[in-house]
Amino acid sequence: AAIPVSGRLKIMFNPHPIIQVFPIAENQSCYVIDDFLADPSACVELAVMHRADFREAASNAYPGIELPMSQDVNQALINFFSTYINRRFGVRKIKGSYSRLSMVTKKPEQLMPRQWICHRDGVSVPADERMLASVLYLFKDESLGGTSIYQPKADQKMTASLIHDANSMAPKAFSERYGIAPGFMTQSNAWFEKVLTIGARWNRMVIYDSMVFHSGDILRPEAMTADPKTGRLRLSGF
Repeated sequence: AAIPVSGRLKIMFNPHPIIQVFPIAENQSCYVIDDFLADPSACVELAVMHRADFREAASNAYPGIELPMSQDVNQALINFFSTYINRRFGVRKIKGSYSRLSMVTKKPEQLMPRQWICHRDGVSVPADERMLASVLYLFKDESLGGTSIYQPKADQKMTASLIHDANSMAPKAFSERYGIAPGFMTQSNAWFEKVLTIGARWNRMVIYDSMVFHSGDILRPEAMTADPKTGRLRLSGF
């Protein structure tokens, strides 16, 4: 269940956001907003307060722990996207939103094949709808890593087979079939080309279409921790 944050966490955005545009491919872009929240430390304080309530991701492949946010936070994100972002993606109306605080905590040897490759978040969204995704960095150590965007090298059918097998095959068998070694994806490989990396920065939000292949750029896996004060704390919104 989501942690009720009414009265304890008031999401206030920068009233004059400067939105940077980073092209990904034809008709695709990633948007970056620095100094996103008026008081980002309040999110960190909330995470510290509810440190024991974080749980391992159950419904997705996120390699760490999560804390669902309340409807107050979700509505605040809807308000911001409706004002500044929707038109950039050709979105007329937002039907709903959910968000969570999260931290990468798994070690490379603990990852399953689907966590060795980049991923998309909106594969179950109906064809006439789309899902936008956002990541807000809430840590000051930029070496903990930002977000990288990838493009498939293979055709749609072969890429779909790779993703299916990453979700169903045993690690050794998957690695032997596709030549992908265990660990966090940080570079191009035989199947995906890295086309953009957005570095982490305190209070920076990154926004993209959820059907874009992406991955956390975890260059220092030994630095991942479950401590909100020093870990790779993020607010993810969808």
